[in-house]
Amino acid sequence: MVTKLIGVKEFRQNMAKYSAAAKRHGWRYVVLNRNVPIFEVKPFSKKEAIMEKLAADIAEARQQVRDGKVYTMEEVRRHLGL
Repeated sequence: MVTKLIGVKEFRQNMAKYSAAAKRHGWRYVVLNRNVPIFEVKPFSKKEAIMEKLAADIAEARQQVRDGKVYTMEEVRRHLGL
């Protein structure tokens, strides 16, 4: 993966261009503020995107359990017609 260094001002002004290039070419950008790295921009691989979605789904399910939004086994069986 190619790594390119860019300033925060340059990144802010051309964010769409850099994100498209990162996705298209698989490049990684390290954004600098006064020559100090502050964050990086890199494309997600398909596996990373799936894992992010899974993590979000798990977090949502855990919140539903905390909120009491759960079904009993009997309710599930009735709903499925079993």
